[in-house]
Amino acid sequence: MFEKILYPTDFSDVSLHALRNCIPRLLPLGVRELHLIHVVDITVAEFEAFELEDIYREKLEGLARELETKGVKVNPIVRISIPSIEIAEVAEENDIDLVVIPSMGENIWRTMFVGSTASNLARATKRPVLLLKYLKSDDKFELSVDCTEIFKRPLVSLDFSKCSIRIIKIVKGFEELVDKGILLHSVDYGKVEELEHNIDVAKKNLEKLAKGIKAPFELEVLVGPASQAIIGTSLAKGATLIVIGKKGRSFIKDLLLGSTAERVIRDSKIPVLLVPCE
Repeated sequence: MFEKILYPTDFSDVSLHALRNCIPRLLPLGVRELHLIHVVDITVAEFEAFELEDIYREKLEGLARELETKGVKVNPIVRISIPSIEIAEVAEENDIDLVVIPSMGENIWRTMFVGSTASNLARATKRPVLLLKYLKSDDKFELSVDCTEIFKRPLVSLDFSKCSIRIIKIVKGFEELVDKGILLHSVDYGKVEELEHNIDVAKKNLEKLAKGIKAPFELEVLVGPASQAIIGTSLAKGATLIVIGKKGRSFIKDLLLGSTAERVIRDSKIPVLLVPCE
């Protein structure tokens, strides 16, 4: 499955909460290496960055010692650079299987145009990104789905492009953890007179893709905007995770145009696994 996980932290409350309460629950699922990274933002700290480097390294090493008691190799990394770019590079250098990032409600989206590290990283990295959806209530942080349950009922969105093959490959990596999932395709294309034909073709394509997965998956073909179908079905079926493709560095262009991925990340109340397709 995901043997090497990269967890970027900025030492914020929600970041530390996820690190101490969620990440340990993911470790028993086959994780061999956990890489913790903090990037001192050179665009903000400037000349103070080098003074902060040692301070943050000590803090990160302390967190690493906490997690090493879980029996997993923990590698603390401190860099000085632009966070999203540096994290993406570290993910490549260490052949990371999954980058995990916590987000608070819709904050990830509201701040992206002023330099949100999480959203910039989501489009920059070529590695799968798991966005953990956190809610804050009475000064407490709550994850919408328990970390041990995330992979049990995934809703997997497929559009039958080459990206779908990549998504299925990722799903096969955690299929042993799936109790029952949903493969979903939304028909939001073609003429009215072609609708019935397009639905039939979509059902056959989903059946073909489902044969490549050992875990049980039900098939859903809906009509209408894909984002609405994904969010609505995830709620109706009690999904614990949404798996959807993203288009690498062109992601920002898609966001400006209101892409399906953007809307799903914005509106989803459950974790979202972004699969790079380029």
